Amino acid sequence: MSRTPALPVLGSRKPSHRERVADALRAALIAGELLPGEVYSAPGLAARFGVSATPVREAMLDLAKEGLVDTVPNKGFRVTAVSDKQLDEYTHIRALIEIPTTASLAASADPVALEALRPVAQEIVTSAAAGDLIAYVEADLRFHLGLLALAGNDHLVDVVRDLRRRSRLYGLTALAEQGRLEASAEEHLEILDALLARNEEAVRAVMTRHLSHVRGLWASALQGRGAVTPRGSAAWARPAPTASRPGAGEG
Repeated sequence: MSRTPALPVLGSRKPSHRERVADALRAALIAGELLPGEVYSAPGLAARFGVSATPVREAMLDLAKEGLVDTVPNKGFRVTAVSDKQLDEYTHIRALIEIPTTASLAASADPVALEALRPVAQEIVTSAAAGDLIAYVEADLRFHLGLLALAGNDHLVDVVRDLRRRSRLYGLTALAEQGRLEASAEEHLEILDALLARNEEAVRAVMTRHLSHVRGLWASALQGRGAVTPRGSAAWARPAPTASRPGAGEG
C-alpha cells in the first residue's frame, strides 16, 4: 500500500495535506530517493504516493521556492544538485549549533520531556533495521528538532531545520545495505541516556560522533559503493508501521 510519510510539525497545528506531501518530498530528497539533476513529473510522483497530482505539484512549487528543486516547463521539476563544499559547510554549521545546544540540555532539560522522545529514537532504530530510509530521515529530523526545541530558542530550531532540509545523505542506501545504519541509529538512544544521566561531556561526545557520520561514515559508505543509486519505488510503497503515519491518500 502506498503511503505518504509525514514529518510532524513541532507545534500543535495539524499539517495540511500539501504540507505533508512537501515534508515527504523533502525526506526523499535528503535520503537520496530523488536524485540531483533528474526531472520528476507531478503525475509520476503522485503515482508513487498514491495521491492526486495537485498536492504534489503544489508541494513541489513550495520546494522550488526553497531552492530544493527547479521548475522545468512542460516536464516537471529538476532536483537541485548540492556540492561537496556546500554539504561540508552545512555540516560544519550544524555542528557549531547542535553539539553545544544539545549538550547544554544535560543541565536543564525536563526528564519527562526527554523520555517523550524515546519512542522517536526507537523509531529511528526500527526504520534503520527495515531499510526504510524516508522513515529514518523523518524520525531523525523529528528527534533532533525536538531536542533542540527544549532549549527554548525557536529561531535556532528554524535554522537547523533549514540546514537539514538542504543536506543530502546519499550514503544512507549503502549503509543500510551493509547493515551499518543501525549502529548510527542507536546513537539517538545513547544521546537520550546521557542527557538523562546529566552527563554533559558524554552528550557532547556522542553528538560529535553522530554528526561526523553525516560527512564521514555516510560519505565513505557511498564511495565504497561506487555510485548513488535510489532504492526505487519500493521505499515509497511500504505500509505505515504505526498509527501516527498517514496511509495512502493522506499526505
